Amino acid sequence: MKFAVIVFPGSNCDVDMYHAIKDELGEEVEYVRHTEKDLSRFDGILLPGGFSYGDYLRCGAISRFANVMEEVQKAAKAGKPVLGVCNGFQILLESGLLPGAMQRNENLKFICEPLTLVVENNKTMFTNAYKEKQEITIPVAHGEGNYYCSEELLAELEENNQIAFRYKDNPNGSVSDIAGITNKEGNVLGMMPHPERAVSELLGSADGLQLFQSIVRQWRENHVITS
Repeated sequence: MKFAVIVFPGSNCDVDMYHAIKDELGEEVEYVRHTEKDLSRFDGILLPGGFSYGDYLRCGAISRFANVMEEVQKAAKAGKPVLGVCNGFQILLESGLLPGAMQRNENLKFICEPLTLVVENNKTMFTNAYKEKQEITIPVAHGEGNYYCSEELLAELEENNQIAFRYKDNPNGSVSDIAGITNKEGNVLGMMPHPERAVSELLGSADGLQLFQSIVRQWRENHVITS
């Protein structure tokens, strides 16, 4: 399986993401600049964390207009896995690939620490290697991770099983303790915690590696690959 790590001006978790895929997962991966106009050669798209375009206006508000985002939209519509982490999640929200919006943390402070997440839906292409309600340790590092949506949208997310992860102890005020959601089709995931920073016990947790393994497992099943 071949992954693209999208690099925007101001991305700073792209190297972490590349390491997770190449060295820990053992799959192919390339850095792809925000100016790229063709992602057809890739099987999965990864939008890393950071401060794209300096987080001017709103986090992700400028990145949504980058050339590469047209290709990300195409990949999502084609059913390819698209993962946005932290700033990548914010970009997915701004681009309309995921519903809702992101606000400043409730305490108005930057949060950087390992947290416990609960796997709410283990039947997605990103979570099939986990058990339902499994508790995992994944670090966060954000100042604007307070996920917001209307009551109507929250009910829709619940009904469609689009809530992939919840915080066990909500650090930022996110509605309904939401840490990560998918689109209705289940092939786009946005999450504020950083699974790419939890792919080895050397980093304090290897719980994030199962997320990437989930993607590869489903991709191989869909492409009838057994090795």
